[in-house]
Amino acid sequence: MSKYDIIIIGSGPGGYVTGIRASQLGFKVAIVEKESLGGICLNWGCIPTKALLKSAQVYDYLKHVDDYGLKAEAIDKDFNAVIKRSRGVAEGMSKGVQFLMKKNKIDILKGFGKIKTGKKVDVTAEDGTVTEYSASNIIIATGARSRELPNLPQDGKKVIGYRQAMSLPKQPKKMIVVGSGAIGVEFAHFYNSMGTEVTIVEFMPNVVPVEDADISKAFANSLKKSGIKVMTNSSVESVDTSGSGVVATVKTKKGEETLEADIVLSAVGIKSNIENIGLEDVGIVVDRDKILVNDFYQTNIPGYYAIGDVVPGQALAHVASAEGITCVEKLAGLHTEAIDYGNVPGCTYASPEIASVGLTEAKAKEAGYDIKVGKFPFSASGKATAAGTKEGFVKVIFDAKYGEWLGCHMIGAGVTDMIAEAVLGRKLETTGHEVLKTIHPHPTMSEAVMEAVADAYDEVIHL
Repeated sequence: MSKYDIIIIGSGPGGYVTGIRASQLGFKVAIVEKESLGGICLNWGCIPTKALLKSAQVYDYLKHVDDYGLKAEAIDKDFNAVIKRSRGVAEGMSKGVQFLMKKNKIDILKGFGKIKTGKKVDVTAEDGTVTEYSASNIIIATGARSRELPNLPQDGKKVIGYRQAMSLPKQPKKMIVVGSGAIGVEFAHFYNSMGTEVTIVEFMPNVVPVEDADISKAFANSLKKSGIKVMTNSSVESVDTSGSGVVATVKTKKGEETLEADIVLSAVGIKSNIENIGLEDVGIVVDRDKILVNDFYQTNIPGYYAIGDVVPGQALAHVASAEGITCVEKLAGLHTEAIDYGNVPGCTYASPEIASVGLTEAKAKEAGYDIKVGKFPFSASGKATAAGTKEGFVKVIFDAKYGEWLGCHMIGAGVTDMIAEAVLGRKLETTGHEVLKTIHPHPTMSEAVMEAVADAYDEVIHL
């Protein structure tokens, strides 16, 4: 029986990053993985979806090439080639993780991992062979999968989750997307750009409901402008897949409505992968589909840890990575701070992009802050105007008393790359005046951050 310092179950952005950092700190590490290295994020999530969205962006540019004083003829798309490119990108990233595992001398234990008492892990290979391993510490990083609603069971063909949506053999003519979170609207944008007729059904009053109200309103207008039908305050009550397509019964405020489509994409959230991995056998406490941990990811049983989508907190790749690093640095005896979950950026990669961190305006008011709010539209940005990407704005929220940066919300081209300024600023406890007096390069999209701050303090120049 092989003995390790740390065994990690799952090789997603939580697991493999944790393994690398642990190896750097001198631990002998093994990672258990039943599928491809990189987990859902690299193979069926974050990375391949961005490849699809890039193809959609290029196609949109080509369709509007006249706007840039250029000419192009016979513009078309090859749906299968777009899917193939996305899969190729994912495979390349997975191979990159393989290289990193070898570089950092991390053993890969191929199979399904199940924890046991006594800090042991059984790994079941594809042929059914079971091998037992032991470690001083075991870290659970098994991630999550598409959540299924009782009235919307997924058959993988007509009612699908995000995984099938990335590799459909044929482009659907009509698609219903249930849920308008990041996954839902990203796929809605991609398929709409490719020419599919898309309808979004959202239970909440607003699309992208976790975002600031101004962002949600602007994004809803953008969806409708692009030809996507949006149904809020609505829910899919049932689906009939007996025919050639899907007939969905949708409950709205005005009554029931029937929608017909080729495919329904269920994007109503995720379900933690915590079944059959031995939690009950070991006695690890679970609450509402999440493994309970302390600030440094130890479960109630010493020597067993959990990170990523299986623990409370934002189910995001960068959060899982940060949690894993925090966990093993604490194990190594380093001075480690607990993660501030109030300063985690969220990004949606549709068009326009959405990025946010901190409190929304409504949440800041609910918390009792006296606030200063500033907004700057990209229509007033020289860089955005030159690039032809004038849609969107930056919105900032500050505590009027002390100048604390409470929140930052962006919608527009490239904002997922811009949000890091706000995250870093908040981490360093930057005040509004410090941001305002920090010289931003011209012409850039990032100037909009400075200008939004200036607007909050009645010093805006270009508006």
